[in-house]
Amino acid sequence: MEARVFIREDGEVVATGGAFLLPWWSFTKTTLAIALLRLSEQGRVSLDEVVKDKTYTPAQLLRHEAGLPDYGSLPSYHADVEARHAPWSVDDLLNAVEADRLRYEPGRGWTYSNIGYLVVAQLIEKASELPLADALADLVFHPAELASAKLAIVGTAEDAARLLRRLLAGHLVAPRSLARMLQPKPLPQYRSALHPDPAYGLGLMLRATDPLHHPIGHSGSGPGSRIAVYAQQGATCVIWAATTSGVDPEAEIFRRLRNGSI
Repeated sequence: MEARVFIREDGEVVATGGAFLLPWWSFTKTTLAIALLRLSEQGRVSLDEVVKDKTYTPAQLLRHEAGLPDYGSLPSYHADVEARHAPWSVDDLLNAVEADRLRYEPGRGWTYSNIGYLVVAQLIEKASELPLADALADLVFHPAELASAKLAIVGTAEDAARLLRRLLAGHLVAPRSLARMLQPKPLPQYRSALHPDPAYGLGLMLRATDPLHHPIGHSGSGPGSRIAVYAQQGATCVIWAATTSGVDPEAEIFRRLRNGSI
């Protein structure tokens, strides 16, 4: 099972696989980053002031530099996911990983952390004074004119493509905020054939060198499927595929963007 959407530079949309709702997985991080940046533009949160009763800032959370751990290292969590048990509550996740025990001084390291983005979601709720679903609708989905997106976060592949396209075109956050999202933190320790020069911005995966001329977006995976949402110089691609399909969404998108074959 797959869903593919390609939006060419001229805005032409080519979609295959149907317009069903699908999990956006870690592309959710880009969505949450947009919401927090918009709140900062409204003066309702400061990205560089330490979070109350913590030692890290919202910007460090967005960039995975806060020192927080991740629940990906918990065998019991993965066992429950595999067995399709009831989802863990946020409090259970935070307690299980000892989230109050930072693994390094904020700003002095880098660890991909889903826990960090749970805290981002809490900051959005507090700053907006709205439940997260309503906050994301007001701050992200409605301004981006997305019809399908909603909290879990799920939406169509086309809406994921349109969200990233509108973000990078400057329609969702101010130029200063977008520039900050695109400021790369180089991660040479994660180099690979697919990612020869990896970096992370604020809720965005990108290249450390000359990022605007390489794919920008986010990949993600969860039980049963994977997704990749990337854009490069005006073209935007989304591929969502069942794990059993054998498709590597990220690798295929990078190839298509590199070859201009969309």
